[in-house]
Amino acid sequence: MTRRRWIADKWDDETATLTGSQAAHLARVLRAERGMKADVVAGGRLFHSTVDEVRQDDNGEMEVRFALLDEASAESALPITLVMAVYKFDRMEWAIEKATELGVAAIAPVIARRSEKHLAQSAAKRAERWRRIAREAAQQSRRSDVPEIHDPVVLKERMQLEMNAVRIVLAEQERATMLHETVQGAIQDHESTPAFEIAVGPEGGWAPEEAKMFEANGWKAVSLGSRILRAETAAIAALAVTASLLE
Repeated sequence: MTRRRWIADKWDDETATLTGSQAAHLARVLRAERGMKADVVAGGRLFHSTVDEVRQDDNGEMEVRFALLDEASAESALPITLVMAVYKFDRMEWAIEKATELGVAAIAPVIARRSEKHLAQSAAKRAERWRRIAREAAQQSRRSDVPEIHDPVVLKERMQLEMNAVRIVLAEQERATMLHETVQGAIQDHESTPAFEIAVGPEGGWAPEEAKMFEANGWKAVSLGSRILRAETAAIAALAVTASLLE
């Protein structure tokens, strides 16, 4: 039987604890009791565990504590950061969920020239919700870690950061250079597996001045092909292509 997997909120060398909604679900819905077996992710490491204690804290909130038994092998995240321009939140949340399932290491939301103004203004308040979606998707897909969701920043700030990664931008006007060719070439050019940063634009694409900034900062413009894709579709397609060459 496949063990359930949980991502700990607190841990030390011997125990890990769930709090909040995770603990409430485990205790009240799944009727957790001492000795129940589970896999627990603590500090990016996966452990076979058993429930040690189910209790309410001083505020009446549930806590479930696990005894960590032995460490299990687990796949690491793909060395990919998805730089995603802010667009309609429901579609963006779907993309965050699916990117997490595909194994992305981090997601960096950015405010682009064509990000809708009201979405750009609300993005900072959404960051915690995006982190919760990533956490739940990581747990559901049995990951041993949770992708980092960065706070939203303006695009210029992100693209000018010093990063030890192959930096790629999906560009509608690019037709000659394909994503898979660029990724494959970067893998062949490095002795060890390189990290990648892949930027996907908003609805309407990158503005001309943004395309120039990407080029000036050393980003490689690539295409996914001749089909016109929605932003969230392009993000997942790009991750799938890159993952297929890394794994």
